Amino acid sequence: MTEVISQRRIRAVDAALRERARAVIPGGMYGHLSANGLPPEYPQFYARAERAHVWDVDGNEYVDFMCSFGPVLLGHKHPKVEAAVAAQLARGDTMSGPGAAMVEAAELLTDRVAHADWAMFAKNGTDATTISLMIARAATGRSKVLAAAGAYHGAAPWFTMRDAGVTPEDRANLRYYTFNDIASVEEAVAAAGGDVAGIIVSPYRHDAGFDQELVDAGFARQLRALCDRIGAALIMDEVRAGFRLNDGGSWEPIGVAPDLSAWSKAIGNGYPLAAVLGAGRYADAATQIFVTGSFWYQAVPMAAAVATITAVRDEGAVPAMVKTGTLLREGLAAAAADAGVAITQTGPVQMPNLSFPGDENYARAAAFCARAVDHGVIFHPRHNWFVSAAHTQADVERAVAAAREGFRAVRERFGES
Repeated sequence: MTEVISQRRIRAVDAALRERARAVIPGGMYGHLSANGLPPEYPQFYARAERAHVWDVDGNEYVDFMCSFGPVLLGHKHPKVEAAVAAQLARGDTMSGPGAAMVEAAELLTDRVAHADWAMFAKNGTDATTISLMIARAATGRSKVLAAAGAYHGAAPWFTMRDAGVTPEDRANLRYYTFNDIASVEEAVAAAGGDVAGIIVSPYRHDAGFDQELVDAGFARQLRALCDRIGAALIMDEVRAGFRLNDGGSWEPIGVAPDLSAWSKAIGNGYPLAAVLGAGRYADAATQIFVTGSFWYQAVPMAAAVATITAVRDEGAVPAMVKTGTLLREGLAAAAADAGVAITQTGPVQMPNLSFPGDENYARAAAFCARAVDHGVIFHPRHNWFVSAAHTQADVERAVAAAREGFRAVRERFGES
């Protein structure tokens, strides 16, 4: 059994940075990388990262199972990606036009993703999902888009998680269905009155704060058939899952192809890039919309994407993540059973989610994760975790040992589950 030693230290540098941030950044920090809502054991600021490990500004080292909330697929500072980045940076990055790497990235993506005949690039997942909706509307001349209730497809007003700053008009053209329930989709289509431009869906349900739900292959096929029947675009949000579940589109193994797909996070192994991929019949609509950004065409992230996506296949990244994720899941199950603590593990092993039955306000999850952080492992109490191809068996052993401490904390505070 791996020995775990508490590394709790006074985080003086982190505390000072938080104080300075509060003076110049609203709330001190914002968005999903904010540690404001996490237990005090979590650092907010980090100094460096390598492979599956990160170091905070006070020098504490952690095994990282958040992978920057998904962008790090191959591990921090992957040598082939960094070599491609350095070579491109020496030639240029933000120029008056894109570099050749943009064409290379588009060629590689359309080669790897079966449904894709063309690619457009942006920076963030929100960019990609929003562009996909615009293309669907331009192609169909319709307004409404159907989305799963509780899903997350970006931080733009049309889908952001909070209502502050959002008007009813921003969401007037959204209708909702229940994931894996084709009858609810049919009901939403009927309510839209023949004005459905597209149906957006994730490869599996990964709503923040809830147990995850894998897609039913029958539902996926029915959704494809429904879009064909009503002439709407099937839009796949691959932002979180892309290239983690499959070397290609996430629904390729079940034989279902979307019309449009939105990608970001892992396609550049941490370098900022998003992509919209589409079937040929949507190419004309893609030329009709106007979307752009001064940094969307940077050459360095394109070069990083070429190196990343090439390495996914050459290095067997997906099978490696499945193997490591399976070891983690099995180890967590055994550790929880030994502690007499009930847990639920859901989702694909590459993107695991751990919860505690009846956990009001995530109190058990917070206690578990806080103790794990104190013992050198970064999990998250309300969001799915991420396994990278750089995580090793030793990393998993450290994680399970820290989890044992976490389960002990839950048992001590809440008693036997």
